[in-house]
Parts: sequence; structure tokens; C-alpha cells
Amino acid sequence: MAKMILVGLVEPTSPEQEETFRERYLGNHIQDIANCPGFLSGTVYRLDTPHDDFPVVSRYLTIYEVDAESAQAASDKLHAYVADPNAFPGRLSSEGSLKIVGSGWYRFERAHHTRG
Repeated sequence: MAKMILVGLVEPTSPEQEETFRERYLGNHIQDIANCPGFLSGTVYRLDTPHDDFPVVSRYLTIYEVDAESAQAASDKLHAYVADPNAFPGRLSSEGSLKIVGSGWYRFERAHHTRG
């Protein structure tokens, strides 16, 4: 199978929603989606410092590693998984607490490692 990642750029909908965002998205949603069939992991990074003068579009970067034949196949599995209310015990809705700034499926292209 091909190694792909699903990237999500997300933000709380407002400063008032920050706590709910942390509870529902960071505390529940990432683990939920990482348990989707074919998904290997879910990782969230929070912006530490902007790079040079480039614009910052999101403070949170989410990366899901996925084994799938195609983005369409992975997306179909994800949609079916999310539609099943019993797929993840304790699932919390993230609605209203986050806005998706950007998202996309990326296929592995090349890696360069400089250290063991």
C-alpha cells in the first residue's frame, strides 16, 4: 500500500472556544480519527514561531499517517468511519469549536535523512 498523509490546518473558532477546542479536538478527535482503519497515527503540532516573514495560516498542524491505495480510498474509509456513531467509544463532536483552514491528502514522494 502507499504511504500517504492527511494534513489538516485547524484553529479554534474564537478565543472563547479555545478550551472546548483543546478538549474536543486535541483531547478526543485526534485519537478517534487515528483509530480509523488504515490510519497509522495522528499527530498535532502547535506553532512555536513563524518562519522568517512568511504568513501564518494556522496555529495547529495535524498530520495523520495512512496506508491506502489512493486518496479516494482513504477518504472513503474515513467518511464511513466518521458516519458510524459506534466506531469510537466516547466520541465527542468538534462542531462549533474549530474551523478548518486547509486540508489535503499527500502521497509520499521522497525523503532525505541526514542523521541515523
